[in-house]
Formats: sequence, C-alpha cells, structure tokens
Amino acid sequence: MTPRGWALPMDVAQPDDSRRISLLLGLLFGLAGMGSSSAAIALPLMAPDLGVSVGVAAWTISLYVLMLAVTTAVYGRVSDLVGVRLPLLFGVLLMTAGALTAAVAPSYSVLLVARLFQGAGAAAVPTLGIAALSVRYDGAVRGLALGRLAGMAAAVSCLGPLVGGGVEHVFGWRAVMALPVLGLLVIPFVWRALTGEGTGASLDILGAVLVALTSAGLVLLVQSPSTGLAVALLGGLLLVIGTPLVARRVRRRPHGFLPVSVIRNGTVVRSALAAAAVPAAWFALLVGVPAVLVDAGWEPWEVGLVLLPSAAFALFVPRFAGPMMERIGPARVLALSGVIASAAMVVAALGTWWLSVMPLALSVVCVTIAFGMGQPALSAAVGGAVELDVRGVALGVATLLFLVGGSVGSAVVAGLGEVIGVPGSLAVLAVLPLLGLVALVPELRRQPAGVRD
Repeated sequence: MTPRGWALPMDVAQPDDSRRISLLLGLLFGLAGMGSSSAAIALPLMAPDLGVSVGVAAWTISLYVLMLAVTTAVYGRVSDLVGVRLPLLFGVLLMTAGALTAAVAPSYSVLLVARLFQGAGAAAVPTLGIAALSVRYDGAVRGLALGRLAGMAAAVSCLGPLVGGGVEHVFGWRAVMALPVLGLLVIPFVWRALTGEGTGASLDILGAVLVALTSAGLVLLVQSPSTGLAVALLGGLLLVIGTPLVARRVRRRPHGFLPVSVIRNGTVVRSALAAAAVPAAWFALLVGVPAVLVDAGWEPWEVGLVLLPSAAFALFVPRFAGPMMERIGPARVLALSGVIASAAMVVAALGTWWLSVMPLALSVVCVTIAFGMGQPALSAAVGGAVELDVRGVALGVATLLFLVGGSVGSAVVAGLGEVIGVPGSLAVLAVLPLLGLVALVPELRRQPAGVRD
C-alpha cells in the first residue's frame, strides 16, 4: 500500500523509460558536482583577479561543499512531506541563481555568498534524484536505474577539470562559475517523472535548523586540517552544542524532522559509514592528482585529459553494478567497492611518488568504478531498510554521511598532504575503506550470498 503523497503518476513503473530518466537525473547530479570539480581549476586565475591568495580562494570550494553536505537531509525530509517535484525545482533554481551571481561577482565576498547559495541549491539534486528513482522503480529496474544515475554523475564530474580548463582558457574563470546553470535545462525532461505530492505534514523547522548546524560542525571539523584552527574550533563548538540539542529534539519529536526510526536503523547507519570511504577516495584523487600534475608544470586541460578515461568507464559501470546487486545484495557490493577504493589509493600513492601518469590514470578509473558501484548500493540498502514515508530523509542522512566522506578525503590530501606529502596522505586514505568493511560485518552476516533484497 503506497502512503498518501507517494502515490505514483499514471505512467510510473514503465521500465522502458528508466534509462532516460536515470541518465537525465545523473546528468543533473553531475552538473551539481561539476560546481566543485570545475571550479577548482579556476582558482589560480580567480584569486589574483579578486585580490586574494589561492589559499583564501579555496574557500569558494570548501563553502560550496559545506552547504552541499549540510542541506541534503533537509531536502530529503521536505520531499517526504511535499513530494520531490517542487523541492528539486527550488534547488535547481537556487543553484542557477548562485552560479550566475558567482559568475558576475564584483568582489570576493559576493562570490563567497553566491557559492553558499549555489551549494545549498545543488544539495537538492543527489538526495531527490535518488529518491525519485527509488519511488518510481522496483527490483532489478531500480538497481539498474540507480547504477546509471551514479555512472552518469561520476562521468560528468570527472569531466569537470577538462571542461573547466577548456572554458577557462577560452572565456575566463567567470564562465566556469556559470557552468551549473545547464542543470536548469534538464528539469523539463524529467518533470513528469517526479512525484508532486507528499504526506501533507508540516516541517519541523527547529529540528531542521538543529540538524543543519550540527552537520555543519561535523563538516567544518573534518575540513579543519586544511582550513586552520579557527575553523576546527567553530566546527567543534557547533558539534558539541548541537548534538545534545538534536538528541533532545528527537526524543521530544520522534516523528519530526529526524525520525527516530531512521537514526536507530542499523542498516542505514552502517551502510552510510561504509559507503563514505568511497567518496573520500574519489574526492582525494580529484584534488590530489591535479595538484601534483599542475605542480609538475601541466596545464589544467592536460590534467583533464588524464581523468578522461575514468569518465568513459563510469558510463559502463551500471551494466554490471545493477545485476550484481540483484545477485549478491547491496551489502556485498558496498564491501567490494571499498576493497577497490582501497587498492586504488595504494596505486595512486605510488603514482604520485613516482610522478607516473599511468598509475594515476588507473587509480582514478578504479575509484570511479568503486563510486559507480558503492553509491547505488548505498541507495538500495537504505531505501530497502526504511518505510516509504521516511525514505527521503533516510536517503538524505545517508547522503550527508556520504558527502562528509568526500570532505574527509579532500581535507586529508590538502591538510595532511602538506605535512607528509600527497603520496603519504593517499596511503593513509587507503585504510578508510577497510575500516568501512568492519562497519559492514553485521550486514554481511545478516544477508547470505545469493539472497536478493
């Protein structure tokens, strides 16, 4: 029985449109991610133009990722209440407005504010795109759809440095800031596939604010190795104050913004923690590989060419990721993606140590494959572990932890890399996916091989 508000459109559950819808939502997801990967290439020209150092200009990336992470759960819960359609449209419009403002920003302070709004809008895309597919399709079709979304998103994000470098070379860094506006063109083609109604319940505003501030503290804390003591203190303060307040709010409003049924669900928490190690590896390479090659004298567009094979591989991952989930289950696919990510970090550490392009390109390909397997496996595990009326917020919480993993990866390379070098920092990150396997042990024991979710 489908809860009111999650009633499917008349044309739902037609498998023949799953490829088109999932690829379009993946394209939208990738354009949101390109807001980070392409903008990083523009920093060397942006900084002197606005009168700041490259290190200060990097805050345009950090704040974007911060807002992207902390508002994902908000969009997830809103979608439970009002459906996917309006929140996604609002998010894309906000992302577009932020990107256009960033492109014409007369000062660095205006640019920072624009990037904050852009990140807050882009956060709608990953959670709501996954939620839309989870509601619209079931079984093997859902697995394939989630895999295609992840593959397309990874491919477009990997193209970010190449596209950003080319656009910057021809039009300048301001045009790079405007690239995410292309996401607005995708909305008309997926509009009918989105649910337009929710449960009709009211949003727990105070709970949403407390969760957002506490999440911001967590993200700031993990980014502090590359951003300094002040950011660490602010993040720690928000986390220390916010955690007990969130816990109190959950006790008083067990069906509020953060339902107790979600945060006490072991499958949701364990799957998200294990999956977070994969974007940690992925973001580390998207930051570390360009840094090493540019320092060696490479041009930005040449760095983009090194990442090009990974974009091609990302499009083929869904061909086996979805069927694999049907055969062995999401937990085992998550475990396999962690092993691949760990091996890729070892190869990347050797490649940056030797300054050899082939191992670097291979490591990015492997991590892209791991991402294309891990992200849909996380969505399938979480979506299958909760009731339909809280699926949006459950996916939002899982996506939050997933993006925090990406923050950890970029922070380790940017911060620890300055102390022990990029090769050493990548070697350290090789341990994280293995720790994720420990978190997954209960799920692996609970789900025998060959059992389909």
